[in-house]
Amino acid sequence: MLDTHNHPLRLYADPSRVVVRPFHLAWQAKGLSMSRSERLVSEVLEMDEREAQKQLAAVLKDFEPRHWQTRRVFMSRFEEIDAQMEAPMGDIGDTKRQLIGAYFCHEYSYAAAAIMNPSVVPHFDQTGMPKGSIRFIMSLRTVGEGHISSVAFREGIATDDGKLKLAPEPPFATAADTATGEEEIPEGPVTVLRHRDSTLSGTVIFPITDAQRNGLEDLRLVQFTHDDGSMEWLGTYTAYSGREIQSELLRTHDWREFHLRPIAGAASRNKGIALFPRKIGNRYMAIGRQDGENLFLLQSDSLEHWDGGEKLLAPKYPWEFVQIGNCGSPIELDEGWLLLTHGVGAMRKYSIGAVLLDKDDPSKVIARSSEPILAAADADREGYVPNVVYTCGAMRIGDLLFLPYGIADSSVAFAFVPITELLARLK
Repeated sequence: MLDTHNHPLRLYADPSRVVVRPFHLAWQAKGLSMSRSERLVSEVLEMDEREAQKQLAAVLKDFEPRHWQTRRVFMSRFEEIDAQMEAPMGDIGDTKRQLIGAYFCHEYSYAAAAIMNPSVVPHFDQTGMPKGSIRFIMSLRTVGEGHISSVAFREGIATDDGKLKLAPEPPFATAADTATGEEEIPEGPVTVLRHRDSTLSGTVIFPITDAQRNGLEDLRLVQFTHDDGSMEWLGTYTAYSGREIQSELLRTHDWREFHLRPIAGAASRNKGIALFPRKIGNRYMAIGRQDGENLFLLQSDSLEHWDGGEKLLAPKYPWEFVQIGNCGSPIELDEGWLLLTHGVGAMRKYSIGAVLLDKDDPSKVIARSSEPILAAADADREGYVPNVVYTCGAMRIGDLLFLPYGIADSSVAFAFVPITELLARLK
């Protein structure tokens, strides 16, 4: 295997990382004369003021030390509920407002079970960065109660000599959410907002629609340059309903407003689409796995519609005989497009490899790795899902490839790979 520089920093699953999430109670209460939401609001409104103060004090004692701006969150949640009621509740006082808000929230440990499959892109703000340093945004797949996957973020700085520093993680995390009606789960495209006072490193995006109910999995980020030179950050991910999978697209210009949009077309029924960072030959291009085994080159006139594709790579070497897939968006080099791949071998052991594609015609494979550049070994084999190393996207920094990767779905490690040495290993 390639001699990589592995940074000592590791990230681990952490049950203490909790957020307050909206509790959409009325989604479970259809066909009743009074919805559960209305009944619950009525119970609080009928309390005398002293009892309401007592109940709110108990809630705050339990939860205020664990969460950021708890009272404001309760008030914001109350406003959402009030807007859904047939008749506004009027001036009922802050105590009952906060208590009603608390009844429509719950605490969720979003990274209690696992943390995995990172992806990294340049940060939108490079202000003050010295030469050789890049501020970045990293996405992480985090898994909590019920094996529900969400998307968390971390910001940091990496350098072209292999140094790495993550921005401090705020003590309190907040959930991005969209203001929707309480009577039904939203469907189709949705927009979620990062809270106005929350840092990106403290923001978590949870499933919103029914198609996403059981998770947002394996976000593959890319900084995309449009024809007019404007930048947009895109990310393909798998929405899992508990029964079916659907590829979807995250779009953001400012990292405060996130548009989550289902992808149409035949390719959308499969996992692992990764976008090229710009058009090639006036067409959008992507890498995908359409048959669960091989890699395909996809082309489209729309970022939100992908069909069929042309077979690009099939398993060739023993470490990838079971299947191959991409490990994030292709990275543009002078030599061509560097595509990180994953291969699955005997005993379902996952390894990371690489392929070099022609810059003008990515359907042409110039070279590929005959051996993994990273594979699970020693203590790194143990974890939530043993014998797995996996990434959803790396980034070039000078002559190095900055590669965050998941280990056994239990931790995230960081490697710096010399690009020249990597290319020399490809055949």
